[in-house]
Amino acid sequence: MISATKLKSVDFYRKIPRDLTEASLSGAGLSIVAAFSMMFLFGMELNNYLMVSTTTSVIVDRSSDGEFLRIDFNISFPALSCEFASVDVSDVLGTNRLNITKTVRKFSIDPNLIPTGSEFHSGPIPKVNKHGDDFQEEYSDGLDSLTAESFEKYAHQYSILVVNFFAPWCYWSNRLKPSWERAAKIIKERYDPEMDGRILLGKVDCTQEAELCRRHHIQGYPSIRIFRKGSDVKDNHGHHEHESYYGERDTESLVAAMETLVAPVPRESHKLALEDKSNNSVDTAKRPAPLTSGCRIEGFVRVKKVPGNLVISAHSGAHSFDPSQINVSHVVSQFSFGKKLSLRMLSELKRLTPYLGGSHDRLMGRSYITNRDHVNANVTIEHYLQVVKSEVVSRRSSQELKLLEEYEYTAHSSLVDSLHIPVAKFHYEPSPMQVMVTEVPKPFSHFVTNICAIIGGIFTVAGILDSILHNTLRLVKKVELGKHF
Repeated sequence: MISATKLKSVDFYRKIPRDLTEASLSGAGLSIVAAFSMMFLFGMELNNYLMVSTTTSVIVDRSSDGEFLRIDFNISFPALSCEFASVDVSDVLGTNRLNITKTVRKFSIDPNLIPTGSEFHSGPIPKVNKHGDDFQEEYSDGLDSLTAESFEKYAHQYSILVVNFFAPWCYWSNRLKPSWERAAKIIKERYDPEMDGRILLGKVDCTQEAELCRRHHIQGYPSIRIFRKGSDVKDNHGHHEHESYYGERDTESLVAAMETLVAPVPRESHKLALEDKSNNSVDTAKRPAPLTSGCRIEGFVRVKKVPGNLVISAHSGAHSFDPSQINVSHVVSQFSFGKKLSLRMLSELKRLTPYLGGSHDRLMGRSYITNRDHVNANVTIEHYLQVVKSEVVSRRSSQELKLLEEYEYTAHSSLVDSLHIPVAKFHYEPSPMQVMVTEVPKPFSHFVTNICAIIGGIFTVAGILDSILHNTLRLVKKVELGKHF
């Protein structure tokens, strides 16, 4: 067996008898300074250990959501009617989707962006196959042309007032004109306005009665509106919420539609235009007309990850629009790309915010309102968005854990005078690259090593300083006493 004497010979930390050591005031001061330095550097090292370092790299997009990208939006248009507001998507690969309604909701709003009712259920506008009569014959233009004054008079006089709001320059209005005149004449003969008084067909020239058309939020021509006289005369001036007619426009179809409207109204009393409760099926030819001129459009669309456009404008395959009357001013409440954040990601968002650019919804809260200088101009508002994906991952226990992924974008907007119908265009261009932010936690072994280095280094440096200071003081004392080496 190894003797205790031999074992002691390998002792690295040999002890000096206490009687051979000498305490000094300078040594005590250095010891206190060294202790505080150790504590301070220990706290700094602990804080550095708890902070996760990151590395940033740019790699080819390897998104888990495949080749499609989700766009969420909430945009308010104070001067665009929900009746014709259409959300369209197109891209460089030839994709062209018009009037998306499945994932889009519309709400009527007033010019102050305040909702005026429940959701506006427009749905896809039915395709009109018959825009007028196929044959041409002479007809008499004896139809009642309404003005602002006569409109109110007839609206209170007749149980049902059906009005064709048209523009003489409109192609579809001119296609409808002969069949509308014939239908009005037939209805007038069957239901004499003086003897019967249940229904009347009229027309309004919106180039002459611009204020009347604006009051009823007419933005597309021709617009056929159905006004019913109700019992709530004091509360709503004798009107129910009027409807828009989207059915066929030949004489036979128009007359059949008018017959359906007038059938449930009692002939002996035309003070009330009762709703037709005999048919519970949904009539796709009639829809509630918008109560105000504004519209809030919200929802989402899925697009391919290629450059494309999301366009919001007035659109219809059976109506014409006066570009000078279309205003696509808007306020963006949300416009973001990618999946919605989960609860776990939301909890991590605050901690991870310094790693991200904060541009996942750059357009949020911005207003794009055309001023009065653009009233007579056709102003298209364009947004050019460059989109890049940012992903934050953490490497722990040799595994890669995805903490957060989001799409950030830059936005540049402009107002452009256009010869066509104004639109709000969002041109997006996804990047084929993505930014990868990787959290790299520090190993515990590094933390222990650094702590040992701090303690040992300060102890050694303090010992060296104490030795220098002690020898210097001894030398000074020897000089004073005249003792020389």
